[in-house]
This record gives sequence, structure tokens and C-alpha cells, in this order.
Amino acid sequence: MIEIKSFVLLPGYETNTYLVYEQDSKKAILIDPAAPGKSVQDFIDDKGLDLLYILNTHGHSDHIGGNGYFKRLYPDAKLLIHSQDKAMLVDSKANLSAYYGSSEVFSPKEDGVLSDEQKIEFGTSVIKVLHTPGHTLGGVCFLIGKHLFSGDTLFDMSVGRTDLPGGSHAKLMNSIKSKLMNLPDDLLVYPGHGNSTTLGVQKKRNPFLQGLS
Repeated sequence: MIEIKSFVLLPGYETNTYLVYEQDSKKAILIDPAAPGKSVQDFIDDKGLDLLYILNTHGHSDHIGGNGYFKRLYPDAKLLIHSQDKAMLVDSKANLSAYYGSSEVFSPKEDGVLSDEQKIEFGTSVIKVLHTPGHTLGGVCFLIGKHLFSGDTLFDMSVGRTDLPGGSHAKLMNSIKSKLMNLPDDLLVYPGHGNSTTLGVQKKRNPFLQGLS
């Protein structure tokens, strides 16, 4: 069984960084480290966790800003991002930090790329990658059992913006319809920003999802 600890590391952006781990095996993954965060480091070390992966749902700077910090602390953790967003790791214009924020963001290069329907094991758990373009070309969600880490694809009562480079409202709606709407209603959704929710609530009440089923 997995445990989930959330952190908000980047004031102003309110990006959710998620540490997902197994209490028994002590294996862990880190999703979207928004910025350096000693609180995350302390939690990992206090629990004696073995960080296997650093996973990015997409390449915007507010989701990758802590990649370098955690790679230096845990060099054996593999940094993974979808192939269509990997250039954003090392290009401050592509990841938008050249235009927003107080400093440019550069991440280490990826250790591997993610692909649709890919399955990644950690401990006794399995991460399923769902490619959900629309917010960016390489946006993904991570499905772990009854937990969906939706990045900037789906929020509580909203969806990701599509007016940035690589964005497409039509693609985002198609991603949600084809990849998420057929998942169980009791799925717990952990978005890139804002409150956690359930997929059933979003199907019923999120105005962007009406008519998609």
C-alpha cells in the first residue's frame, strides 16, 4: 500500500509536489519537484526511504525546478519525463522560466523518457503512464492503483490552460475523454495545483468535463 505526502515548495505558483512511498519496502518516487525543498529531504531521510525515480508530469519550470536539487541529493534516482517535453528540461525559453519568475530554470537531462501506457515498478507498486497532451505536447498523468496524479491536465473543477506553447484545448479535451473518463469514479485525483478530489466528482461537477462521457 502506498503513502502520499504532498508539499508546496514554490510560493506564488502553489505547485503540488508529491512524494509517494511504500511503508514496508521504503521505496519511493517524487513527482514534480517544483523547487529545492529541505522539508522533502528531511522527510525522505527521516523515513529512511529509497528514492528510485523523479517523475515530471510535464516540462514547465514550476514542475521541474527542484530536479537538480534532488538529483544531487539522490543521484541514483532516475529522472523521467515524456519524450516530447524533454527539451524543456534544459531550455529556459521552452520551460517558460525565461519569461516568468525571478530566475531561469535549468534541470539535469533526463535519464530516460516516458511513453504512453508504459508501466514502471517501484516496490510492489506499479506506475502506469498516461500520455495526456493538451497543456503541453508531452504532458502525462501517473496512475498508481486508485490514485491518479494528473499534473496540469485535470484540476478540481477546472483543467490545464492551453494558451501556452504546445497547448491545445481540443487535444486536452480529447486526452481527458479518451484516457481519464473511462477510469473508475472512486479514483483519487492529485492535481498539479489545488485541492485533491475524486474522478467521480469531476465527472459530475467539473464544467469542462460535461458532455465528454
